[in-house]
Amino acid sequence: MFILGLTGSIGMGKTVAAGDFRRLGIPVHDSDATVHALMAKGGAAVSPVSQAFSGVLKDGAIDRRALGRRVFGDDAALKRLEAILHPMVRQQSHKFLGIHARRRTPAVVLDIPLLFESGGERRCDAVAVVSAPYREQRRRVLSRPGMTEERFQEILKHQIPDDLKRRAADFVIFTGLGRAHSLLMIRQIAKIICSSEGRHWPPQKRSRG
Repeated sequence: MFILGLTGSIGMGKTVAAGDFRRLGIPVHDSDATVHALMAKGGAAVSPVSQAFSGVLKDGAIDRRALGRRVFGDDAALKRLEAILHPMVRQQSHKFLGIHARRRTPAVVLDIPLLFESGGERRCDAVAVVSAPYREQRRRVLSRPGMTEERFQEILKHQIPDDLKRRAADFVIFTGLGRAHSLLMIRQIAKIICSSEGRHWPPQKRSRG
């Protein structure tokens, strides 16, 4: 089974690219959606997150806006939150990989916004980075409800610059040239990974000693 890591900075079009892979029949594990489920009512992250950050629990779920205000501009708080969530998300992605390995799925996609930042590329056979010019990225992000220039810059501060991601990628999906162009690239990538042999599943056990 071939594991493709899909990543890209905020506003680059990664969500649309992930949807295109799904429509081509390639299963996608969405890390953002997993985080939302973990912090929803009954989610495994509700208790540890509410204990670590007072005032963010609302009606049995984590109030993500309140949590965002708690960690905004506070690197130490953000690291505490990531220390809770990242292992849980990785556990869910591990289950996803196991399911599709048993089904003999030829290729899957791990949609991880902070793939390089978290070292997740080490679990992937290849990485695709979604990219767009900065002017287009900024336009997309600032058009989102509640987004400000300050918040946009704070988010960028915690993400590896786009040019460095592109250099480290095996594939680059350019989304600033129109849907037809990006979809053509995604189809080409899908064809390649579905006909390639993966090397990262099952995961190698570390030797002791």
